[in-house]
Amino acid sequence: MTLFWRVFLIDAAVLTVAAIALMLGPVTVSERVVLTEALILIAGLAVLLAVNAVLLRVGLAPIGRLSRAMGTMDPAHPKPLPMLSGDGSIAPLIHAFNAMQERLRSERALRNAHMLAAQEGERRRIAQELHDEVGQTLTAVLLGLKAVADRLPDDSRAELREVQETTRDGLDEIRRIARRLRPGLLEERGLVSAVKSLVDDVPRSADLTVRTDLDLTLPDLSHDAELVIYRVAQESLTNTVRHARARNLVLALHRAPDGVTLTVRDDGIGLRDAVAGAGIHGMRERALLIGGEFSISSPPDGGTEVTLKVPVPMDLLAAV
Repeated sequence: MTLFWRVFLIDAAVLTVAAIALMLGPVTVSERVVLTEALILIAGLAVLLAVNAVLLRVGLAPIGRLSRAMGTMDPAHPKPLPMLSGDGSIAPLIHAFNAMQERLRSERALRNAHMLAAQEGERRRIAQELHDEVGQTLTAVLLGLKAVADRLPDDSRAELREVQETTRDGLDEIRRIARRLRPGLLEERGLVSAVKSLVDDVPRSADLTVRTDLDLTLPDLSHDAELVIYRVAQESLTNTVRHARARNLVLALHRAPDGVTLTVRDDGIGLRDAVAGAGIHGMRERALLIGGEFSISSPPDGGTEVTLKVPVPMDLLAAV
């Protein structure tokens, strides 16, 4: 039965009952309506409207629930919504909405997985080219400069030494960028060591004091989960160095009752009215890929706090 016929039959039933009550009841209407008759008609009309409103509200309640559920959908925080229920003509619409939720969730996860895999592949390719092409070229330049410097007189050698030092600094910077693009330490020595290397790579020119609080008894995590934690910590440190104007930063990685929690907090200028950029969106997308929860806020005492909660199955938690 369609919604039109449901509403029509409800109204028809109410009006039929009213007509029968008027025909069989003792109430009559004079040519000139007296006060008593007017009050009875008004009271009867109020009862009819109230009954009709109640019946329509009950019949259309699933549409209201569906509308509220659709209003709570947030593409930036696609948390699973409760499955709605309903019968009659509303049931197909609710079934379609529930199916749409599942389809959007699965398609979003698949798209994010492909996108992040492509991004990591591109990072590895760039890191490899920096190491093999640019790195080797600069190494050859350094060797050539050294050979030339050995043949120059002492008064000219000093200037060439400065060029050598500048070239060596550039080579070190390229190697550092390559390590950040391809975290080989993550695969070789684990998450904690990789996070420590991020802290060690913070440039001294940033004038930033970093304190770490790293739990050495973390449960076993998948490669994707470790990579997401590493990238979120990396992006948070980069944002602090570039934009926060902070003097102190605390990076904590702890076991939680249901998984692992990463917290990066600085004492900088905070978010203010800044619009979330590609870095923040990227961190949120990575968290969604592994079923984690990502949040960024400015605490009341100032600064910026980034939190990533990564769930871990209970059997893995119990094994540690």
